Amino acid sequence: MVVIRLARGGAKKRPFYSIVATDSRNRRDGRFIERVGYYNPFSSEREKGLSINHERVAYWCSQGAQVSDTVARLLKQDKSAGAAA
Repeated sequence: MVVIRLARGGAKKRPFYSIVATDSRNRRDGRFIERVGYYNPFSSEREKGLSINHERVAYWCSQGAQVSDTVARLLKQDKSAGAAA
């Protein structure tokens, strides 16, 4: 099954997450099919901390991909921020 989830990167105590579509059997930071966005929880005011390609997420969901709880929260957060802007 394909799942859309976070893959951790960055340095120790400075995480950076890629939002990826991957097979659910792969490891968290292992092989993935496609990178559909990123999330930087430590971004400054001048940097964009969250970027998601909603078209690709919709495509993968139409193909039967499941979205993790955290990515679902980030999608909701990004849509509400986009509506306010």
